[in-house]
Amino acid sequence: MTVAINASSTIELTGDCPVEDAEVLLQHLLTVPNAKVDWRSCESAHTAVIQVLLVARALPLGPPKNAFLRDHVEPQLRRAAS
Repeated sequence: MTVAINASSTIELTGDCPVEDAEVLLQHLLTVPNAKVDWRSCESAHTAVIQVLLVARALPLGPPKNAFLRDHVEPQLRRAAS
């Protein structure tokens, strides 16, 4: 599983996050609405995962490992979160 919630209620995205992780991420965000999302170990994320982050207005702790996520997606998440 590439999406998990740890003991400190931080949702961690690790490795390659496929489309199936979008629902898991959404469930974690609904269960713990104020949870922080840590994507520093994220190597790729399906657009469905990114869409969940955008709709939730979640600004992940970063930067992610992936340069595309860092350079193109993270700025959009910053805009959505503000």
